[in-house]
Amino acid sequence: MGADQGSTGAAEPRTDAGALARQLAELAREMHGDPSSQEVLDRVVQSAVALVPHAEHGTISLVRARRTVVSAAATSDTGRRLDDLQTEVGQGPCLDAAFEHQTTRVDDLGAETERWPRLAARAGEVGAASMLCLQLYVDGDNLGALNLLAGAPAAFDDESEDVGLLLAAHAAVAVASAQKVENLSRGLANRDIIGQAKGILMERHRLSADQAFDLLARYSQHTNRKLHDIAFELAATGDIPQG
Repeated sequence: MGADQGSTGAAEPRTDAGALARQLAELAREMHGDPSSQEVLDRVVQSAVALVPHAEHGTISLVRARRTVVSAAATSDTGRRLDDLQTEVGQGPCLDAAFEHQTTRVDDLGAETERWPRLAARAGEVGAASMLCLQLYVDGDNLGALNLLAGAPAAFDDESEDVGLLLAAHAAVAVASAQKVENLSRGLANRDIIGQAKGILMERHRLSADQAFDLLARYSQHTNRKLHDIAFELAATGDIPQG
Protein backbone atom coordinates (compact mmCIF):
# COMPACT_ATOMS: atom_id res chain seq x y z
CA MET A 1 0.00 0.00 0.00
CA GLY A 2 1.43 3.42 -0.89
CA ALA A 3 1.23 6.34 1.46
CA ASP A 4 -0.94 9.30 0.53
CA GLN A 5 2.16 11.51 0.37
CA GLY A 6 5.64 10.49 -0.70
CA SER A 7 8.96 11.37 0.84
CA THR A 8 12.38 12.04 -0.55
CA GLY A 9 14.49 10.96 2.40
CA ALA A 10 18.14 10.18 1.75
CA ALA A 11 18.77 6.76 0.24
CA GLU A 12 20.40 4.23 2.53
CA PRO A 13 21.02 0.47 2.28
CA ARG A 14 17.74 -1.35 2.72
CA THR A 15 17.07 -3.25 5.91
CA ASP A 16 18.45 -6.78 5.81
CA ALA A 17 15.41 -9.02 5.27
CA GLY A 18 16.82 -11.87 7.35
CA ALA A 19 17.66 -9.63 10.27
CA LEU A 20 14.21 -8.04 10.15
CA ALA A 21 12.54 -11.46 10.09
CA ARG A 22 14.54 -12.53 13.15
CA GLN A 23 13.64 -9.34 15.00
CA LEU A 24 9.95 -9.77 14.22
CA ALA A 25 10.10 -13.40 15.35
CA GLU A 26 11.71 -12.30 18.60
CA LEU A 27 8.98 -9.70 19.10
CA ALA A 28 6.32 -12.38 18.53
CA ARG A 29 7.96 -14.59 21.17
CA GLU A 30 8.06 -11.71 23.64
CA MET A 31 4.34 -11.12 23.17
CA HIS A 32 3.50 -14.80 23.61
CA GLY A 33 2.25 -16.02 26.97
CA ASP A 34 -0.78 -13.80 27.53
CA PRO A 35 0.85 -10.47 28.38
CA SER A 36 -1.51 -7.62 29.21
CA SER A 37 -2.67 -5.40 26.37
CA GLN A 38 -0.63 -2.54 27.84
CA GLU A 39 2.51 -4.68 27.82
CA VAL A 40 1.86 -5.55 24.18
CA LEU A 41 1.35 -1.89 23.27
CA ASP A 42 4.56 -0.85 25.03
CA ARG A 43 6.61 -3.58 23.35
CA VAL A 44 5.19 -2.85 19.92
CA VAL A 45 5.86 0.88 20.00
CA GLN A 46 9.39 0.39 21.36
CA SER A 47 10.11 -2.19 18.65
CA ALA A 48 8.71 0.09 15.97
CA VAL A 49 11.13 2.88 16.85
CA ALA A 50 13.99 0.36 16.88
CA LEU A 51 13.06 -1.37 13.61
CA VAL A 52 11.57 1.26 11.30
CA PRO A 53 14.29 3.24 9.51
CA HIS A 54 14.54 6.90 10.59
CA ALA A 55 11.95 6.63 13.40
CA GLU A 56 12.89 8.62 16.51
CA HIS A 57 9.65 8.58 18.50
CA GLY A 58 6.59 6.36 18.44
CA THR A 59 3.07 6.18 19.83
CA ILE A 60 0.03 3.97 19.54
CA SER A 61 -3.34 5.71 19.42
CA LEU A 62 -6.36 3.56 20.24
CA VAL A 63 -9.90 4.28 19.09
CA ARG A 64 -12.27 5.00 21.96
CA ALA A 65 -15.23 6.63 20.22
CA ARG A 66 -16.18 8.14 16.88
CA ARG A 67 -13.30 10.37 15.74
CA THR A 68 -11.76 10.08 19.21
CA VAL A 69 -8.48 8.37 20.05
CA VAL A 70 -6.32 8.15 23.15
CA SER A 71 -2.54 7.90 23.34
CA ALA A 72 -2.19 4.40 24.80
CA ALA A 73 1.59 3.97 24.54
CA ALA A 74 4.47 6.28 23.73
CA THR A 75 8.25 6.16 23.72
CA SER A 76 8.59 9.86 24.55
CA ASP A 77 6.74 12.98 25.66
CA THR A 78 7.16 14.32 22.13
CA GLY A 79 4.96 11.61 20.68
CA ARG A 80 2.37 11.83 23.43
CA ARG A 81 2.12 15.61 23.03
CA LEU A 82 1.47 15.24 19.32
CA ASP A 83 -1.23 12.62 19.93
CA ASP A 84 -2.89 14.90 22.47
CA LEU A 85 -2.65 17.91 20.15
CA GLN A 86 -4.38 16.06 17.30
CA THR A 87 -7.18 15.04 19.64
CA GLU A 88 -7.47 18.63 20.84
CA VAL A 89 -7.72 20.18 17.36
CA GLY A 90 -9.72 17.26 15.93
CA GLN A 91 -7.52 16.61 12.90
CA GLY A 92 -4.19 15.14 11.89
CA PRO A 93 -2.42 12.17 10.31
CA CYS A 94 -2.98 9.86 13.29
CA LEU A 95 -6.74 10.37 13.04
CA ASP A 96 -6.67 9.86 9.28
CA ALA A 97 -4.70 6.62 9.64
CA ALA A 98 -7.01 5.34 12.37
CA PHE A 99 -10.34 6.22 10.77
CA GLU A 100 -9.79 6.43 7.03
CA HIS A 101 -7.98 3.11 6.46
CA GLN A 102 -4.89 4.66 4.98
CA THR A 103 -1.19 4.95 5.58
CA THR A 104 -0.28 8.60 6.05
CA ARG A 105 3.23 9.86 5.45
CA VAL A 106 4.06 13.47 6.21
CA ASP A 107 7.22 15.27 5.10
CA ASP A 108 6.67 18.55 6.97
CA LEU A 109 3.83 18.81 9.46
CA GLY A 110 4.06 22.59 9.68
CA ALA A 111 3.49 22.90 5.93
CA GLU A 112 0.24 20.88 5.94
CA THR A 113 -1.96 24.00 5.97
CA GLU A 114 -4.53 22.55 3.56
CA ARG A 115 -5.05 19.06 5.00
CA TRP A 116 -4.77 19.93 8.70
CA PRO A 117 -4.67 23.72 9.10
CA ARG A 118 -5.34 23.78 12.84
CA LEU A 119 -2.63 21.20 13.50
CA ALA A 120 -0.13 22.80 11.12
CA ALA A 121 -0.50 26.13 12.90
CA ARG A 122 0.67 24.54 16.14
CA ALA A 123 3.16 22.01 14.78
CA GLY A 124 6.06 23.95 16.26
CA GLU A 125 4.84 23.05 19.75
CA VAL A 126 5.82 19.41 19.32
CA GLY A 127 9.30 19.25 17.84
CA ALA A 128 8.58 16.71 15.10
CA ALA A 129 8.38 17.47 11.38
CA SER A 130 8.03 14.02 9.77
CA MET A 131 5.36 11.44 10.53
CA LEU A 132 4.44 7.94 9.39
CA CYS A 133 1.04 6.76 10.63
CA LEU A 134 -0.26 3.23 9.98
CA GLN A 135 -3.65 1.82 10.83
CA LEU A 136 -3.98 -1.09 13.26
CA TYR A 137 -6.83 -3.15 11.81
CA VAL A 138 -7.90 -6.77 12.34
CA ASP A 139 -11.00 -8.67 11.15
CA GLY A 140 -13.27 -5.65 10.98
CA ASP A 141 -11.98 -4.20 14.25
CA ASN A 142 -10.51 -0.73 13.88
CA LEU A 143 -8.06 -0.62 16.79
CA GLY A 144 -6.22 2.62 16.13
CA ALA A 145 -2.89 3.66 14.63
CA LEU A 146 0.85 3.14 15.01
CA ASN A 147 2.49 6.55 14.70
CA LEU A 148 6.19 7.20 14.07
CA LEU A 149 7.88 10.59 14.25
CA ALA A 150 11.20 12.20 13.33
CA GLY A 151 12.54 15.67 13.95
CA ALA A 152 13.90 16.32 10.45
CA PRO A 153 11.64 16.99 7.45
CA ALA A 154 11.22 14.23 4.84
CA ALA A 155 12.78 11.64 7.14
CA PHE A 156 10.63 8.65 6.16
CA ASP A 157 10.93 6.83 2.84
CA ASP A 158 9.47 3.79 1.10
CA GLU A 159 11.64 1.46 3.16
CA SER A 160 10.30 3.02 6.36
CA GLU A 161 6.76 2.49 5.14
CA ASP A 162 7.35 -1.13 4.09
CA VAL A 163 8.84 -2.09 7.45
CA GLY A 164 6.17 -0.09 9.29
CA LEU A 165 3.34 -1.85 7.46
CA LEU A 166 4.81 -5.25 8.27
CA LEU A 167 5.18 -4.36 11.92
CA ALA A 168 1.69 -2.83 12.09
CA ALA A 169 0.16 -6.05 10.75
CA HIS A 170 1.90 -8.10 13.46
CA ALA A 171 1.00 -5.51 16.09
CA ALA A 172 -2.68 -5.41 15.22
CA VAL A 173 -3.04 -9.17 15.67
CA ALA A 174 -1.16 -9.10 18.99
CA VAL A 175 -3.11 -6.15 20.39
CA ALA A 176 -6.48 -7.59 19.34
CA SER A 177 -5.61 -10.96 20.90
CA ALA A 178 -4.52 -9.40 24.19
CA GLN A 179 -7.67 -7.27 24.36
CA LYS A 180 -9.91 -10.29 23.77
CA VAL A 181 -8.18 -12.26 26.53
CA GLU A 182 -8.57 -9.35 28.94
CA ASN A 183 -12.23 -8.87 28.04
CA LEU A 184 -12.89 -12.58 28.59
CA SER A 185 -11.09 -12.53 31.94
CA ARG A 186 -13.02 -9.43 32.98
CA GLY A 187 -16.31 -11.04 31.99
CA LEU A 188 -15.53 -14.19 33.98
CA ALA A 189 -14.54 -12.13 37.02
CA ASN A 190 -17.78 -10.14 36.82
CA ARG A 191 -19.78 -13.35 36.58
CA ASP A 192 -18.04 -14.74 39.68
CA ILE A 193 -18.76 -11.59 41.69
CA ILE A 194 -22.42 -11.61 40.69
CA GLY A 195 -22.60 -15.29 41.64
CA GLN A 196 -21.19 -14.54 45.10
CA ALA A 197 -23.69 -11.72 45.62
CA LYS A 198 -26.56 -13.94 44.52
CA GLY A 199 -25.43 -16.61 46.98
CA ILE A 200 -25.49 -14.14 49.86
CA LEU A 201 -29.03 -13.03 49.01
CA MET A 202 -30.23 -16.60 48.49
CA GLU A 203 -28.95 -17.68 51.90
CA ARG A 204 -30.04 -14.58 53.77
CA HIS A 205 -33.52 -14.23 52.28
CA ARG A 206 -34.21 -17.81 51.15
CA LEU A 207 -34.47 -16.74 47.52
CA SER A 208 -34.03 -18.71 44.33
CA ALA A 209 -31.16 -17.85 42.02
CA ASP A 210 -33.51 -16.00 39.66
CA GLN A 211 -35.10 -14.06 42.52
CA ALA A 212 -31.69 -13.05 43.87
CA PHE A 213 -30.61 -11.82 40.46
CA ASP A 214 -33.85 -9.87 40.02
CA LEU A 215 -33.26 -8.22 43.40
CA LEU A 216 -29.74 -7.18 42.37
CA ALA A 217 -31.08 -5.84 39.08
CA ARG A 218 -33.73 -3.78 40.89
CA TYR A 219 -31.10 -2.28 43.21
CA SER A 220 -28.98 -1.48 40.18
CA GLN A 221 -31.84 0.28 38.42
CA HIS A 222 -33.01 2.08 41.56
CA THR A 223 -29.56 3.43 42.44
CA ASN A 224 -28.49 4.00 38.81
CA ARG A 225 -25.33 1.98 39.43
CA LYS A 226 -23.85 -0.88 37.44
CA LEU A 227 -24.96 -4.35 38.44
CA HIS A 228 -21.35 -5.44 38.84
CA ASP A 229 -20.66 -2.58 41.28
CA ILE A 230 -23.71 -3.49 43.38
CA ALA A 231 -22.65 -7.14 43.44
CA PHE A 232 -19.04 -6.29 44.31
CA GLU A 233 -20.08 -4.15 47.28
CA LEU A 234 -22.46 -6.82 48.55
CA ALA A 235 -19.83 -9.56 48.21
CA ALA A 236 -17.19 -7.41 49.92
CA THR A 237 -19.26 -6.09 52.85
CA GLY A 238 -22.12 -8.54 53.19
CA ASP A 239 -24.51 -5.58 53.21
CA ILE A 240 -26.97 -4.63 50.53
CA PRO A 241 -25.83 -1.30 49.02
CA GLN A 242 -28.06 1.63 49.75
CA GLY A 243 -29.09 4.15 47.10
